Amino acid sequence: MVSLRQLQYVITVVEQGSFTRAAEILHVTQPALSHQVQALERAVGAVLLERSPRGVHLTPAGRAMLPHARAALAETADVVSAVRRATGLIAGELRLATVYSVSLGLLPEALRLWSRHHPGVDMRLFEHRHSDELAQAMASGQADLAIGPRRESWPGPVQPLGVEEFVIAVSRDDPLAARQATEVDLAALSGRRWVHYAPGNGLAEVLDRACSNAGFQPEIAVRTEQTASAPVLAAAGLGPALIPANIVPRWYEGYTLRPAPPITRELTAYARTTLDSLSNAFLTILTAVTSDRLLRPS
Repeated sequence: MVSLRQLQYVITVVEQGSFTRAAEILHVTQPALSHQVQALERAVGAVLLERSPRGVHLTPAGRAMLPHARAALAETADVVSAVRRATGLIAGELRLATVYSVSLGLLPEALRLWSRHHPGVDMRLFEHRHSDELAQAMASGQADLAIGPRRESWPGPVQPLGVEEFVIAVSRDDPLAARQATEVDLAALSGRRWVHYAPGNGLAEVLDRACSNAGFQPEIAVRTEQTASAPVLAAAGLGPALIPANIVPRWYEGYTLRPAPPITRELTAYARTTLDSLSNAFLTILTAVTSDRLLRPS
């Protein structure tokens, strides 16, 4: 028989890419984790995971199983939350999914206010590298609410949050900083070597598209997997970086200026079905936080 615990174990191994890290997160021994995964494979009659020197990967059978496993866990969490609300044990649980840049820039303040006003609500945050990954995870039932770039077609409810601006980050000893420029023609940076993003990061596409529109392909000084590393590397002098304005910390050691023409993208919140009371309550807080940090859609 397949158990929810076994499904959770497999999902955690996939998300961490390692039995060792998954065992640490799940607070079980690695042999116990491996035993449960093998028991699940026997129950379904197929190998779901394969180990390689580069980590753990899903087999074709595992890829077919994964979205159903996530949906099953999501439905179970919905049942638990409903029962807890009915019995008054807690106010419920809210599951949010987003992309890295939003979790760095807009969400911390919203989550701080949420925890202050709703201390009894369990919160879980899922972060993704790309808006496509975010949408796929949302469709599979990972979270109650997704916060990220607008989807061209989404079957469920969508609430616009605003338009985020991008800025160019450079070091304090960059010629642009020395001139105290506030704006730069993106085409003027065609000969520079850039701090770029790894191909799986959605911001890599934003930069490539912006440079293409300006008539050039960016030369690459370094690629980073982590969105948070881009402004740090730019401040260190490795090259300009294109970053969302809302992730720039107040203590930033680098220098930022606006690109011309402006580079923007619209952010939205979306769900699979009608928003429940917890999701609506969080959206109220998030909208208040983003009102002065995002532009209004034109």
